Amino acid sequence: MSQQIKNIVIVGGGSAGWMTAAYLSEALDKNVQISLVESSNITTIGVGEATFSTIKLFFDFLGLQEHEWMPKCNASYKTAIKFNNWNAQRQHFYHPFQRYETVNGFDIAEWWLKMKRGEEPFDYSCFLIPMLCDNKKSPRYLDGTVFDDKVKDLISREFLPEKNVLADLKVQYPYAYHFDANLLARFLKDYSKQRGVKHIVDHVQDVNLVENGSIDSIVTKEHGNISGDLFIDCTGFRGLLINQALGEPFNYFSESLLCDRAIAMQIPTDIKNDGINPFTAATALSSGWVWNIPLYGRDGTGYVYCSAFLTEEEAEKEFRQHLGLAAENCKAKHIKIRVGRTRNSWVKNCVAIGLASGFVEPLESTGIFFIQHGIEELVNHFPDKTFDEGLMKSYNQNIARCIDGVRDFLTLHYCANDRADTPFWKATKHEIKVPEELSEKLQLWKTRLPNSKNIYPYYHGFDSYSYSVMLLGLNYIPENSLPALNHIDEQDAIAAFNAIKEKAHHLSATLPSQYEYLTYVIKSQEQSEYLREDNLADSLVGV
Repeated sequence: MSQQIKNIVIVGGGSAGWMTAAYLSEALDKNVQISLVESSNITTIGVGEATFSTIKLFFDFLGLQEHEWMPKCNASYKTAIKFNNWNAQRQHFYHPFQRYETVNGFDIAEWWLKMKRGEEPFDYSCFLIPMLCDNKKSPRYLDGTVFDDKVKDLISREFLPEKNVLADLKVQYPYAYHFDANLLARFLKDYSKQRGVKHIVDHVQDVNLVENGSIDSIVTKEHGNISGDLFIDCTGFRGLLINQALGEPFNYFSESLLCDRAIAMQIPTDIKNDGINPFTAATALSSGWVWNIPLYGRDGTGYVYCSAFLTEEEAEKEFRQHLGLAAENCKAKHIKIRVGRTRNSWVKNCVAIGLASGFVEPLESTGIFFIQHGIEELVNHFPDKTFDEGLMKSYNQNIARCIDGVRDFLTLHYCANDRADTPFWKATKHEIKVPEELSEKLQLWKTRLPNSKNIYPYYHGFDSYSYSVMLLGLNYIPENSLPALNHIDEQDAIAAFNAIKEKAHHLSATLPSQYEYLTYVIKSQEQSEYLREDNLADSLVGV
């Protein structure tokens, strides 16, 4: 009993800190005190506002339904990423949260190569979501029903799923979320404090170590020494505990991913007239790309670029030209981004989660996903005070493999596209280091599309269909279709393509717009809160 972890100290707030506090307060509800120490002087990065569809598991675990948290975080739905200008023809394509249908044992994308190549875009032929994105549709009807029949029983407004984790997810949820990261942190702070998490606002001045190199305590300006059994580093790119105090090195990915700067901006929008796009946009510019994340009331946007090709002033000028009049009175925030991962995210009695652990470009919205994955793996490997080396090694291996897999997937975005019109885009073809395993797979993918057996073998959040989507959209397309398809009747494939098109048209005609749905939820929630307050007032009068 004396060996149990009884005191957890989380250093740093923001999305990483408060997601960790909220999750651990729910997962470890006995015999443990959780404290979160954050400085009032440090602002959060706030660029991680788009997510994976797996984030729903996080909210499910906390027992939170969408109508409880989404309105408070200006949240919206995300059903895809729209890539603009990533190929030589400047044609857009969608990377949706939707797996391929299978026809006679083969992904429908393989049938597209044989039957529809050159006739119509692969994403509109093989998925429902692109047409829904074009029409700014919500993934839910006003009664809360989700458009995707495969997950209706898992995602209904009334039904709260079991506390599953990433490894349990066998289906593809059809949407993720956009949200204001600062508002989410505030919401989770309230959630955590209600569950007994101690919130300490103070500045960390030093870190005290014991003889074996573990952390004994952090030294704060106003509260003195704060001791703990387990310390969680959520201090962002600073890596205050893991990198600075414990000296764990950071492995940079700059040989493969060139972008090392970002400019972030918040843009006001007229959602009543313009609607709300249900997708994140990633638009390629001269030396990187721009994200656009539509929230309920504003857009979060930013330019991720390589400083070897643009100065800060040049980047901001190009960014503002891209945004036009909408950005005229908006303040730009310049950020140096640290792309790579800490060699080991768990060292001694310290675990790094979030940016302190690792970060790649936000090209596929992996920032929040890395936080969620790190938290879940920590619970799965939760230690006692002996800090078993085997547990720590397993944790570090899982985290490293996940981040490295995402690095490879993002590298594919650059080396496989056929755009080479500026020095930056030429460099992505000739000067970056393509990881050896990825290089071998790219040779294979010249003859056939990726499948579950020939992509990165360890868990990193992406299915084989994501690889196919990117390769096809980037014009890295096999020259020939699979020979086996020449020996199979095409009628089932024809029927599958027709069914996708018919259902896409039906859903586009019947689903509400994203603006309409979210406004309905917000007004319903306001009405519900008003009635609760009214009933409370009546009961008090009765007393």
